[in-house]
Amino acid sequence: MYHFNCTMTKNTRKILFLDKPHPVLEEQLLALGYQCDKDFQSSKEQIETIISEYFGIVMRSRFALDQHFIEKGSSLRFIAREGVGLEHIDVQVAESRGIKVLISPEGSRDTVGEHTMGLLLCLMNNLSRADRQVKNGQWSRESNRAVELKGKTVGILGYGNMGTAFAQRLQGFGVKTLAYDKFKSDYGDEFAEEVSLEELFESAEVLSIHIPYMPENHHFINDTFLQSFRNNIFLVNTARGLVLDTEALVKNLKTGKVHGAALDVLEYEETSFDKFRLDKLPEPFDYLTQADNVVLSPHIAGWSFESKEKHGRVLAGKIESLFG
Repeated sequence: MYHFNCTMTKNTRKILFLDKPHPVLEEQLLALGYQCDKDFQSSKEQIETIISEYFGIVMRSRFALDQHFIEKGSSLRFIAREGVGLEHIDVQVAESRGIKVLISPEGSRDTVGEHTMGLLLCLMNNLSRADRQVKNGQWSRESNRAVELKGKTVGILGYGNMGTAFAQRLQGFGVKTLAYDKFKSDYGDEFAEEVSLEELFESAEVLSIHIPYMPENHHFINDTFLQSFRNNIFLVNTARGLVLDTEALVKNLKTGKVHGAALDVLEYEETSFDKFRLDKLPEPFDYLTQADNVVLSPHIAGWSFESKEKHGRVLAGKIESLFG
C-alpha cells in the first residue's frame, strides 16, 4: 500500500487524499491543524482497511464510495469531492451516517463557461472541420460557411454555477438568453430570463445542457425531448453524458432536427472519467466521430490550471467553515 504522511503530528484529525489535489488545499488544511495523508495508488479494498482512522476524505472520482466502503469509515465526518458530480458516491448512505459530502462547483464554473462558449463557436463556425481540412490540404470555403450566433435565442437547461457562468459569457453576442431549472424558482437575472420548459421548447435555437446526473435525469434529453423544440437546434453538452440519450441525438442529427452537436461528455464514460477507452464503443459513438457537424472534447470543460487551484481553495474554505 502506497501510503505516506504529510505530517506526523499526533492527536490531530486525519484527512486522506485519494487523488492529487492542488497544493493549496494541503497547505490550508495543514495550517488548520489537520494531518494530511496521501494514497494515490492502493486499491479500494486496501483503502477500506485503514479508512476507519480518518476524519475526512479528499478525492475526485478514482473509485466508487459505496455503502460498504462508507460504513467502514466509522470516524468519517466529511467526503470532499474535488469537482461537481456525485455519481460515484452514495450520498444518501453518507448523510444518514452524519457524513458531510462537499463539492466545489464554484471552482470550475468559469472554465466551464468559457469551454461551453468555445464549443458553441467552434460548432457554429465549423472551426474543427475547417482545421482538419486545411491540415489535410483542402481549401473549402463555401462548405464551411458559418451560422451567426447574433440574433439567436439560446436556451440554458440548468441554471446553477455552470449555466449562470455560460449566460454571463453570452453577453455581447447579441442573443436572447432563456433559462429553465426544475429545481429552482425566481432565478431569472440580468443574464437570462427564467422560462418554463414549454417556453424553452417554443423559442430556443441553441440548447446548452448544464444539469447534474441523478436517476431522474437519466436520458432526460431523449428523442421526445428533442422533437419538442419548434426550431431545429444546435446542442452543447458540458454537463454529464448520461443526461443525453446518444442514440436519440444521432437520430436527430441525421434528420436535421439537431443542426449540430458539441459534446464534452459521453454517456459511455466510466465512473472514473480519467479511465475511459474509446475503442469498442456502441455504433452511435462511431457516427459522432465521423459526423462533420459534431465537435467532441474529452471531458475537459472544467479542466483548467486555474480551476484546479480554485477547487482546492473552495474545499478548504468549506471544510474550515464546517469543522474549523
